[in-house]
Amino acid sequence: MILVTGANGNLGSATLAALRARGVAATGGSRTPGDGMRRLDFDDHADLDLTGVSTLVLISAGYAEDDQVVGRHAKVLDTAVRDGVGHVVYTSLTTAGDHLGFAPAHRATERLVRASGLPWTVLRNGLYAELFGGLLMWAGDSIESPFGGGALAAVVREDLADAAAIVAVSPAGHSGRVYDLVGTPVTAGRVADRLGVPHHVIGLGEYRRRLLDETPGLLPFQPPMLASIATGIRHGFLDGTAPDLTDLLGRPARDPLATAVAVVSATRPRASV
Repeated sequence: MILVTGANGNLGSATLAALRARGVAATGGSRTPGDGMRRLDFDDHADLDLTGVSTLVLISAGYAEDDQVVGRHAKVLDTAVRDGVGHVVYTSLTTAGDHLGFAPAHRATERLVRASGLPWTVLRNGLYAELFGGLLMWAGDSIESPFGGGALAAVVREDLADAAAIVAVSPAGHSGRVYDLVGTPVTAGRVADRLGVPHHVIGLGEYRRRLLDETPGLLPFQPPMLASIATGIRHGFLDGTAPDLTDLLGRPARDPLATAVAVVSATRPRASV
């Protein structure tokens, strides 16, 4: 049986859906499991149970400080060894993201995966097209961003889910492989052009100020994480392409520009009447 962690999250639920669409015996794990899922709370170490799991799709539990994330992953991998899991598929971060603020937790987990002694595959996922669209900001009838003219080789989340499902179904053919799953470069300017509005560039200092002063609900680790994405895109560190995604999918990837446009369009303020 294949088990997908974080099955109530966006990538986890999409991966589980992709597996089930293929008629594969798969279940999800979550701290708040739904019907047919297994309770899997990374912070409840005594209750972790991976018995009967042949392939574990470990969706990164990245919504926390790095030490907590790596600690969670370490416990899950220890449990996988104890319970006889046959293969681990880990969703990591694109190779080009080594400089990003949240890269160390991914690279540390990759080391743990290799050191576990289990057969493994690492999927180095590019940043989502949905994220890129969501980081663009409306200012009246124009779009603002800190990205300048920089591009992001963005990926539609559903394509990453499909890739994870393909690997999980036949893990032996992907054992010991690291795939760099990036897409077609998109820019804020191209999104604005598609929407027929101007794109205004703001400085990185102004962006950081807005994150700290005008964005309620962010946790302490999130502003520097988001700022690192902005500077990475602006200065051209995240625009490189690779064939791994389309090679795995066996088809063209979905259009990240169209996805980014749809996301930001949905947040466009309505004109007052």
